[in-house]
Amino acid sequence: MTKTNRGNFFEDFSLGQKITHATPRTVTEGDVSLYTALTGSRFAVQSSDTFAMGLGYPAAPVDDVLTFHIVFGKTVPDISLNAIANLGYAECRFLAPVFPGDTLSASSEVIGLRQLSNGKAGVVYVRSTGVNQVGESVLDYVRWVMVAKHDVDAPAPESHIPELADRVEPDQLVQGLPPIDVDAYDTALAGAQHLWGDFEVGEKIDHVDGMTIEEAEHQIATRLYQNTAKVHYNAHAQKNSRFGKRLIYGGHVISLARALSFNGLANVFHVAAINSGDHVAPCFAGDTLYAWSEILEREEIPGRKDVGALRIRTIAVKDRSCADFPHKTGDDSYEEGVLLDLDYWAVLPR
Repeated sequence: MTKTNRGNFFEDFSLGQKITHATPRTVTEGDVSLYTALTGSRFAVQSSDTFAMGLGYPAAPVDDVLTFHIVFGKTVPDISLNAIANLGYAECRFLAPVFPGDTLSASSEVIGLRQLSNGKAGVVYVRSTGVNQVGESVLDYVRWVMVAKHDVDAPAPESHIPELADRVEPDQLVQGLPPIDVDAYDTALAGAQHLWGDFEVGEKIDHVDGMTIEEAEHQIATRLYQNTAKVHYNAHAQKNSRFGKRLIYGGHVISLARALSFNGLANVFHVAAINSGDHVAPCFAGDTLYAWSEILEREEIPGRKDVGALRIRTIAVKDRSCADFPHKTGDDSYEEGVLLDLDYWAVLPR
């Protein structure tokens, strides 16, 4: 019997299956610094202990999206090592802040399965949870991923597609978030004057700046997250794939879109939830990313007068300006160049 792990193929999953993922990860200040180097993120609360402590945090929290990547990376060897593509996310809630020194572990449950009509692959739906060293949940999310079959003749499981909420409710957005001293919030140091009440539903923001993805940075990013999916790691194996080369990890596109959104949304100091996320098209090294956002909702958070929530839709595109806000065409398909369609809740000072 082999001692190595080939990863799970589609026929290896079963509905209700529970998986404990290997390798707990202690998050360090080095991880935070490297993430900043890879994304260029500039949000003040995550960049400065002094700024964060002035608001009520014990130290600068780890960027919420970095927390997502670290937990996500734990799940890859069991869920998506043999993935063809990661497809989307839903019901993602950031439940407690993470700080350098915290140790994160992850587990998942298979909540849906659907074989593709060609019989060569299927879609696996999982709910994954990240916990810290004291067993406190810091992140909970659903994702679905297209996974190859090892034996195309293996029988298809009965299809089950889970019902998922369209959005996370506003009263679930600030679990673990300390009271914020709004009087101590320095908008000049944060980089923008616009607080929660300054945004209007329907407003669209062109984040203006572009960022080119390099092959080396993508490889460092996936290794930082310990995301070992073959489509990102193995250039030799991907020569025979549909695209003939490695795909950029979709989560890296999310990170870059988040970093680009600083120009226009600098006071979004906490990503509280991801309602949905679609990786619309593949991304490759050499592509230049741009992003724009639309304010979908502006909601008060029950019991909180210090902060409010914006529901934001951020679209990332490649190799084209966002000045015309490319999104969907008349037949509801995506325009050329659209890579990411992300719907999330963000928290800002009031």
